[in-house]
Amino acid sequence: MCRWGTHVNAAVCVKVMGECPLEHRGPWNVSQLNETLYLTLLCFLYSKREIKMRKLDSTKVRPLKSEQLLRIEDHDFALRPGFGGSPIPVGIDVQVESIDSISEVDMDFTMTLYLRHYWKDERLSFPSTRNKSMTFDGRLIKKIWVPDVFFVHSKRSFIHDTTMENVMLRVYPDGNVLFSLRITVSSMCFMDFSRFPLDTQNCSLELESYAYNEEDLMLYWKHGNESLSTDEHISLSQFFIEEFSASSGLAFYSSTGWYNRLFINFALRRHIFFFVLQSYFPAMLMVMLSWVSFWIDRRAVPARVSLGITTVLTMSTIITGVSASMPQVSYIKAVDVYLWISFLFVFLSVIEYAAVNYLTTVEERKQLKKKGKVRTYMVTFPCCVISTMAFDGCYHDTDTDIDLTTFSDHSEESSTRDRAASISNLDATRIKRKKSLKGNVGRIILQNNHAIHTYSRIIFPTVYIVFNFFYWGLYI
Repeated sequence: MCRWGTHVNAAVCVKVMGECPLEHRGPWNVSQLNETLYLTLLCFLYSKREIKMRKLDSTKVRPLKSEQLLRIEDHDFALRPGFGGSPIPVGIDVQVESIDSISEVDMDFTMTLYLRHYWKDERLSFPSTRNKSMTFDGRLIKKIWVPDVFFVHSKRSFIHDTTMENVMLRVYPDGNVLFSLRITVSSMCFMDFSRFPLDTQNCSLELESYAYNEEDLMLYWKHGNESLSTDEHISLSQFFIEEFSASSGLAFYSSTGWYNRLFINFALRRHIFFFVLQSYFPAMLMVMLSWVSFWIDRRAVPARVSLGITTVLTMSTIITGVSASMPQVSYIKAVDVYLWISFLFVFLSVIEYAAVNYLTTVEERKQLKKKGKVRTYMVTFPCCVISTMAFDGCYHDTDTDIDLTTFSDHSEESSTRDRAASISNLDATRIKRKKSLKGNVGRIILQNNHAIHTYSRIIFPTVYIVFNFFYWGLYI
């Protein structure tokens, strides 16, 4: 700046790029003025030479700051672009990098994704001869306006910061902006376990603006259904990812109004093989093992009781293990149906032996009572009593077994008349018992309790096979 005065005190300052200061104090005369003008001309020529030299060496040119180029200080970025006018459209596209975990107990999932925002802010436009964009990191984000998108129903989320914060901002000369960040988010997934583990779960991640309703911000998928992309190598240990889809809708809040909401939908079908090995197959083996008791002698009480208790406790352990890894829901799951019915089969096999053992005890007591009567009866009517007991054949596996040879020797020594009478009585008894056999099947089964084992060997496997056909046909 140069200030000229007509009085004694005046100053002349010359500064053109480089510094050529000249200061004079006191009265001016013509010679001094000419000298001053001459030095000024020299400074001007020297400065032009310096400018030319700096242009040749571009590394020494001091560039303008990004804030100055984008004129950030000239605008109030606390307000959205186009404030007071139509809502600003903000496009979204998402690339899912991985699904980290699915938790049935907490009913949530964890996902890592790239979230990209697209909008136009004319306040950030800048001149560019080559029409190239400028890319910035997260430090500029705090100085400009960005959409306040959040995840609905999210439990926790964070932006990755290794080695630097994973945030990118790209500004184009016309004011278009791309804002991208890498996020890991854990969100709720409302699961239905009524068909577990033969189930398919539908989960969704929801995005929405927190402060701006539909009158200020219009949230939409940038490229329609193609706005959602996934990594080809995404896989889960317990689930098969059937599909990913993008959808949109509106959410209403009574105090603030309607908001645009975007949905990332995906379906998860559970792999059944793990649960077949851990739950279903052991349960089948325990049920089949309980059937082995039907072929064990009914008098082998320790063996049969140990087998029954072992199978019951093993089934209880399997049921407890499955329940521990599941949420405490109030409805019945598909695996519960199978395990509890299998447990019922094992329990019934123990009850079957208890019934057989009780009936055997009752039968032996009756045999002991009859044994005393037989001995008394044989003194008076040995032929008739022995023939009747021989026909019964119910006690041949006890101490009251009849030796038919004794009856044969005795009959040979008897007279022809006694033999004819005994044969006549025997035939009459046989006819009578054959007639009563048809109407007293239940009584015979109770008296010959080993028949319960015979029927159990057929009924138990048949009913269990039929149950398996119905179960797998219903749930698969």
